[in-house]
Amino acid sequence: MTRARLLGRIPALSALLIAGLLVTVFIAVPIGAMLIRSAVVAGPVPVAELKAMTEDALAFLPEEKRAERIAAWYARAKPRERMEAIAASLTIHDHPVGWDRKAAFDRQIEAAEAALAALEPAARSAVEADLPIAYVTLFKRVPLAFMVKDALDEAGFDALRSGEATRWGWDHYLRVVTEQRMRNAALNSLILATVTTALTLSLAFAIAYGINRGGVWRAEAARIGVLVPLVSPPVVVATAAILLLGRNGIVTKGVLDDGLGLIDAGVSNLYGFSGVLVAQVLSFLPAAFIVLDNVLSKSDGRLEEAAAAHGASAWQIFTRVTLPMAQPGLLRAATLIFLFAMTDFGNPQVIGKDMPVLAGVLYDEMVGFHNTSLSSAIAVWLIVPALSIALLLGRIGRRKRFDSADQAPSALPVPRGLRRGLTALTWGVIGITVVIYGTILAGSFVKVWGQDWAFTPHHYTSVDAVPGFVSSVVGITPVWTSLMVAGIAAPLGALIAVVIAWLAERRRGVAAESVALVTLVPAILPGVVFGIGYIVAFNAPFGIAALSLNGTHTILVLNILFGNMFVGVLAARAMLRRLDPSVEEAAESLGAGLVTRFTRITLPMMRRAAILGGLYVLIDGMCTFSAVVFLQGPDIDLASVEIFHAANVSYYGVACAMSVTILLVVLTVMAAQALIERLGPRWARAPALGRQA
Repeated sequence: MTRARLLGRIPALSALLIAGLLVTVFIAVPIGAMLIRSAVVAGPVPVAELKAMTEDALAFLPEEKRAERIAAWYARAKPRERMEAIAASLTIHDHPVGWDRKAAFDRQIEAAEAALAALEPAARSAVEADLPIAYVTLFKRVPLAFMVKDALDEAGFDALRSGEATRWGWDHYLRVVTEQRMRNAALNSLILATVTTALTLSLAFAIAYGINRGGVWRAEAARIGVLVPLVSPPVVVATAAILLLGRNGIVTKGVLDDGLGLIDAGVSNLYGFSGVLVAQVLSFLPAAFIVLDNVLSKSDGRLEEAAAAHGASAWQIFTRVTLPMAQPGLLRAATLIFLFAMTDFGNPQVIGKDMPVLAGVLYDEMVGFHNTSLSSAIAVWLIVPALSIALLLGRIGRRKRFDSADQAPSALPVPRGLRRGLTALTWGVIGITVVIYGTILAGSFVKVWGQDWAFTPHHYTSVDAVPGFVSSVVGITPVWTSLMVAGIAAPLGALIAVVIAWLAERRRGVAAESVALVTLVPAILPGVVFGIGYIVAFNAPFGIAALSLNGTHTILVLNILFGNMFVGVLAARAMLRRLDPSVEEAAESLGAGLVTRFTRITLPMMRRAAILGGLYVLIDGMCTFSAVVFLQGPDIDLASVEIFHAANVSYYGVACAMSVTILLVVLTVMAAQALIERLGPRWARAPALGRQA
């Protein structure tokens, strides 16, 4: 290899090294740190080990001072403390503690002396000989630790003082199985996720099938309508459901209770399992639809037409051709929905009320106790069922082969009755979506929903719309914080994604492919896992608390950037495979360096992939909740998190105002992006040079 060629490869190698370092630090390390933390167990040191630690610490004292100090301490032992020392000494010498340790202390003191007197002389002498050390172990470790602090390392000092130590174990994982509250929450989560998956998958498949088979009126408009909830925060549906069907809902309270007297809205409402189910189905339907729409739109319609030509009925074609060919998409969509439902704690917290779910327990442990170890273990438990189901279903169908040319869907006519049913179903779902967002819009201008219907714009301002209501949120200011954070993450994510895709496609190799593969990991993990990973990894990087990123804008930008960058990588790689590399090679032969080629040729040709990747980071950054709810500091208010908090305390006006503003911001950005594509500079309008791969 010539010197010039070697020097020419340095920029690409440097870019690969930097990209690899970034994805390792901000993707692999947080996930690995979370898994490690889930197996770290902190608990009391067994009394025998604690006695040994105490004796080691006493050894640092001068011998004469040591005996004098032990005797002086033990001489002041109170009866209850002597009883505890007897119990510890019996345990150290493998004798059973035969009295009720929960009884009154006076009875325990008598029982301890009786148990000591009942021992054989030799055994009694051994137990009594260790009573002073046992007493010091139980009651004088703290002063002892400070007396010999200079002789101990930090870990030894902390362990001696606290009587606790860390070890590796499965204790946190087992708590989900052994504790009643955890088992109840896990069972609720499994039932809810199963029902949600079945209903959402059925709805999504029916709508996707109708749109791609000509069974839905105005299919393209319907496709857009189904996808609208993707650009709003996750608890919007639950908030709207409460405003419509809650205790003070306009339907339950206003119409069915006050108006018609048919129900008692305080008893008959959507709170509980049914409410969470409705919220989850409507929230997760767009994601499932995307997967199934992609599969059905690319299926080879000639297979169904051939089956019809051989006399197969519509039902036979559907069950023996359409469904089997859609199986890969159905499996992916089912896994995705199940994972979303298992890890969703926003909807259950807002509308589930007294129905505990495992994700809600995780939220309580993190927010209430900052118990990262148990929370990490619960997070792993949340994804195990979905991954297990995916592996099981994949194993069941692994001998099947699905080969379908990228052709137009079948042109076979859909029966009139089915067409009407699919149209009614699809536009019915879209109608519900319109009602939901209409309710949110109305709620943002109502003073107190269900009580004071007066018009007010103050939910959008810093003026108190509800005097006396205590809230940390004023107006829609958190939206601008979210826009700032997501606005920083979006262009950086787009640029890094394009660079990684270019390295993987143009500088093929194990290293480049590995970097690209790591960027896809967040795509298969729920946001809560990634969020907890960032808390663990960046609380005190390298053990240095001064480097902590927790509670800062920086950690929010990094989490949003690297958690959503995979879309840009996938889009850029797909586009690069369709671009002729000879254009870049020609520029290189004319003396253009790597940076020049990338900025003047590659990046302009990949502008659509970069815009798509950046747009996805921006939208998800504005709407994401589970990944950032634990990361924002006390002085930072992100809109999606504050919508959850406001809805959780029934401050619906502010929650609605922020939701409406987010939707308007996202739609404005998407419209601006489309306008730039049409009216932008010449390089942005020029068709990409390339050939079909």
